[in-house]
Amino acid sequence: MKNTVNVHEVNPAFTDRRSFLKISGLGVVGAGLLMAVGCSDDDDATGPITDDQLPGVRNGIFDLGAGDLGILSYAYALEQLEADFYTKVVNATGFASTFNSTEQTVLTDLYKHELIHRDFFKAAITGALTAAGLDPSARLLPTLEFKYGTLNFSNRDQVLATSKALEDTGVAAYNGAGRYITNPDYLLLAGKIVSVEARHASAIRSLIRPDSADFAGDDIVAPSNGLDAAKKPSAIIPVAAGFISTPFTAQFLP
Repeated sequence: MKNTVNVHEVNPAFTDRRSFLKISGLGVVGAGLLMAVGCSDDDDATGPITDDQLPGVRNGIFDLGAGDLGILSYAYALEQLEADFYTKVVNATGFASTFNSTEQTVLTDLYKHELIHRDFFKAAITGALTAAGLDPSARLLPTLEFKYGTLNFSNRDQVLATSKALEDTGVAAYNGAGRYITNPDYLLLAGKIVSVEARHASAIRSLIRPDSADFAGDDIVAPSNGLDAAKKPSAIIPVAAGFISTPFTAQFLP
């Protein structure tokens, strides 16, 4: 059954939030990319894992591995998905006629952010592997392929509903994975990226239902403590797998 959402015209006041999204997203993650690639060789980028727990192909299927490298590979897989989704959104036939000007700007901003996130993780993992004397060509998660079933990229309701699901899942994924990161530099960067992902989720929810409290709804922000949901990789991967055609495993992640 397809998700059903209530759609209204976007309030012009949303422009301020849109501008904040654009400025904060590109600046935070762009700075993070430079910081990660510049980590010294002494950084414990992989965490306490053994050689047989490194990312790589096992029995013909790529496994994300354990420790920091496993978490980085996990995040890289999710960012590949989001980057692919928004690439298809902004390049879909009828993009300009499906979404109004404000929506086009927001979706284009998210597209740019997710490309940065994807490329950041590729660079960070490559740098960590190289610093550890490992071969990135054998240990880096390959470029994944994706599937979207009956999703119509020229249908506003379907695109925004899928975007909402992906962004909410991404926030919960980062929140849940943070506790397993041992390298403080990577933990700091993950915290910065999840703050951008949370802005994405808020922006999409405001497009779907402007002038409502959905941008921080009780379904994602717990009324008891004001915190976003946090889920382990084992809870996130089966959800994301519904969009991913390329098989991979995560046998060493919690």
